[in-house]
Amino acid sequence: MLTEESVRKRRRIVRAPVTPELLTWARERSQRDPEAFSAKFPKLPEWEDGSMQPTLRQAEDFARFTYVPFGLLFLDSPPKEELSIPDFRRVAGRKTNRPSPNLLDTIRICRERQVWYQDHALLEKQPRREFVGSASVNDLPSEVAIQIGSIANFDVESRSKMSTWTEALRTFIQGVEKAGILVMVSGVVEHNRRPLDPAEFRGFTLSDPIAPLIFINGRDSKAAQMYTLAHELGHVWLGGSALSGTDPSRPHRGLDQVEVWCNAVAGELLVPREDLLGNLRPSEPFSDTVPRLARVFKVSRQVILRRLLDVGGLDRPDFVKAWEKEIERSVSVRSGAGGDFTDQPLRE
Repeated sequence: MLTEESVRKRRRIVRAPVTPELLTWARERSQRDPEAFSAKFPKLPEWEDGSMQPTLRQAEDFARFTYVPFGLLFLDSPPKEELSIPDFRRVAGRKTNRPSPNLLDTIRICRERQVWYQDHALLEKQPRREFVGSASVNDLPSEVAIQIGSIANFDVESRSKMSTWTEALRTFIQGVEKAGILVMVSGVVEHNRRPLDPAEFRGFTLSDPIAPLIFINGRDSKAAQMYTLAHELGHVWLGGSALSGTDPSRPHRGLDQVEVWCNAVAGELLVPREDLLGNLRPSEPFSDTVPRLARVFKVSRQVILRRLLDVGGLDRPDFVKAWEKEIERSVSVRSGAGGDFTDQPLRE
């Protein structure tokens, strides 16, 4: 039996005339687990087929849960969202799927931070960064790598004496920022702690002649972050913004010429050919060579394998075997006791 109080409560329920198509779009766009939606919004199927409307409170909760502005749910059709920078990510030679809200929000936040940096640089009357756009893909990667290393004050000798990859990465970032490039590192979307997935992207560059900015996905290993920074510096020297994704240390079919060139610059910057050859020990077992060189250059073992292939220290069949074995090893380490296997103190 309905009481007078229950009738009043029913009258106070306000339904939100949201567009069913927008609800479906927001759910798919969020890339969240379907079970999470079932648990939190059990009536969502009815909302999406239009047989029922959510309350105003439910619609607001749904918007927060799917990371979309509340007002978008009332549009007639889903907005077309596109990345504001060139997308060079590839998976198995194919372009990746549409970007997640985490990636889109991270780029937006970095754009806002870059505007602040631009204003600061102008107020301080800082000069243009002459290195931005100073190179082309026709330049030798080794020569550009020397320029970057000189400007960032990041050499192999000092790096080899550092005890951890964290120390090396911190020193690398400091040198890059002293050169006038803003470097941001985070593993979450600012403020709301939504994790960033390295499988979606590893970093990006927002090019600018006064306020260039590089973002690095902080959920990656320290060695991977080191490579990402080196790779993105290649984009800065080319003078173009870019979004990067797949593991740069392994060759991939379908990579753009720009990405191939930036990978080559990163390889030469972090593991210069002459330094690599000079650190080889002919009588040393291969199983000892790779981890030792990774410690010397503060890169991942995968990068060392790729550079050995580049300089002729490995042929292609041996590289493929060693690569697959290293992937198995790294997965095993990461799923073990925890911690970043590329960030342990050196024990020679």
